[in-house]
Amino acid sequence: MACGGLMSAPVCLIENDENGKLHVRKEAKNILDGIIQPVVVVSVVGLYRTGKSYLMNRLAGQQSGIWMWCIPHPKKEGHTLVLLDTEGLGDVAKGDEKHDTWIFCLAVLLSSTLVYNSLGTIDNTALENLHAECSYVTELTENICVKADVGQHEDESADFIRVFPSFVWTVRDFTLELKRGDKLITSDEYLEGALKLKPGISHRIEQYNLPRRCLRQFFAVRKCFVFPRPASTQNMQRMEQLTEKELDSGFLEQADTFCSYVYDNSEPKTVTGGRTITGTALGNLAEVYVEAIRSGNVLCVENAVTCLAKIQNVRAVEEALQFYMTEMLSIAELPKRPEELSDIHKTAEKKAIEVFFSISFNDNGQIYQQELMRKIHDEYQQRCQQNQEASRMQCEDVLRDVFDKMEKSISDGSYLKPGGYQQYRDTLTQLTWDYRARTDSQIMREDVLIKYLRAKEEIGIGILQADQSMNATERESEVHRLKCDILKKGQRAVEKQKWLHERVFEDMKRSHQEHMRQTTSQMERELERFRKDNERVLEAKLKERGALLQQNFQQEAARIQDEINSLKADMNKQEMSHHSLQYIDTKWPGAGLSKLVWTKGAQSDESQFPLQRSEGRVRIWFIKWIVPVLDFDWLSCI
Repeated sequence: MACGGLMSAPVCLIENDENGKLHVRKEAKNILDGIIQPVVVVSVVGLYRTGKSYLMNRLAGQQSGIWMWCIPHPKKEGHTLVLLDTEGLGDVAKGDEKHDTWIFCLAVLLSSTLVYNSLGTIDNTALENLHAECSYVTELTENICVKADVGQHEDESADFIRVFPSFVWTVRDFTLELKRGDKLITSDEYLEGALKLKPGISHRIEQYNLPRRCLRQFFAVRKCFVFPRPASTQNMQRMEQLTEKELDSGFLEQADTFCSYVYDNSEPKTVTGGRTITGTALGNLAEVYVEAIRSGNVLCVENAVTCLAKIQNVRAVEEALQFYMTEMLSIAELPKRPEELSDIHKTAEKKAIEVFFSISFNDNGQIYQQELMRKIHDEYQQRCQQNQEASRMQCEDVLRDVFDKMEKSISDGSYLKPGGYQQYRDTLTQLTWDYRARTDSQIMREDVLIKYLRAKEEIGIGILQADQSMNATERESEVHRLKCDILKKGQRAVEKQKWLHERVFEDMKRSHQEHMRQTTSQMERELERFRKDNERVLEAKLKERGALLQQNFQQEAARIQDEINSLKADMNKQEMSHHSLQYIDTKWPGAGLSKLVWTKGAQSDESQFPLQRSEGRVRIWFIKWIVPVLDFDWLSCI
């Protein structure tokens, strides 16, 4: 299902259990499991009693509750907006600073937009206290790693930019005029000015720069909104209960501007590689991260995505196969002509593959896709066997009805007389034509007929031997003719079975082509997501380098330039692979094999991409870093 409309009440997604450890609540997980649409996740975090829950209520269009809301996205059709409200950070009554740190880390990793709410101003005094108040930001790298193994000279900040959300700083009860000198500035310029680094290498300067550097390096997109005081001091004590008429008009105007920005600019939640996830995947991801915290481990994004991929891919196979089986079982009645059954199979499989790709991701080696192919093939073969058995039963019913008169004549000895064999033969020929006419569309008609004729072979010879109107030479010639006729009819049955096997092979070939087509399309989408992801990181790096040069931080700007050069080199390699992948044609054993060739910026080298054939086994390599998509023994199936 999609998001089932406006939630009637908030639910808690993550809370402490009776042992004081975080866990995902089943009620919230069930809600997310039911959301098969892409999700836009907005988290609001902030210190205790800074009014952040009001922002969450405003976004959700409701005036009560905290924790989590799931609502249809107001601006993005086919998406669900998931709003997460963390408990107030820094509440001394809880007495557990590490708990707050994990809550903040989870908000960062689960959201596509992170809203940090604070009171007052972002002046020098407030920012000097930022490390003390917001150590959660500076501790992100201590509690979160993007990759399980990081190279010695690898740029970790680029990895964090890829997985971290956009950042929105909302400042409540803001009383200053937005000016720098005599020049009016925007709230965004105000934020960037507050995040400027101080030159120098002293411990105090390093402490000053640390939270600023973290925000600049980890969050590519930064936005700021400043809110005036929403109500009088007396009314502030019951802020959550105030109606809109009782709130300051300037505050309401800014709140609407804030909501519009979040609705328009918050992107769907993605994981490594830019893959968009659904509500179901979000719930699974939350469980994976919480389990890592419970186990005392650092939150590793790569490991979490690997676990999530396994969960999603297993589910993708199950749901795709269930869809296929439902479609195939919806056939009104068997038997069907092979062409009809094949067309139904083709349509059902195509849709099943689409279901698979809508859920699956990071199926490295196409292991789960191959599993789905095998299971669909097995189900189709079973359905074909059921179709053959239904056809056989109908043919046997028709045969009994058609040949009933002849059977009675055999039983009462009507053919045991001079000229009786010719009468038997003429009747057999006529009834055979009648039978074929009534079973024209049945795939098993020749099998059933030849089985019947072979059973009657000895009876026919007996009638022939009893016919005194024929001499010995004529009888011997007729016996030979009778056996040849049965052999010919048997050959027709063999040819029919051969045709059925060819149909199976054609279905398998067509099935493989559909998998290849959708796999290629999926890879193109993945490459495009990687491209956009890299462009976003590159834009952030260029912006940061420009800001550092303006502030005369030459050494840090040079370091950023090295990171930019490395990123551009990676992007060029990916662009080459994007143009290299071209699916030309699909041939089959005995008629050549398909080739995937370099078409731009690379030299064709088939030795790099071998196409192996062994005992009918076909393997197709896409490009050297893509493992086989197909490893299936076709000939064993026919």
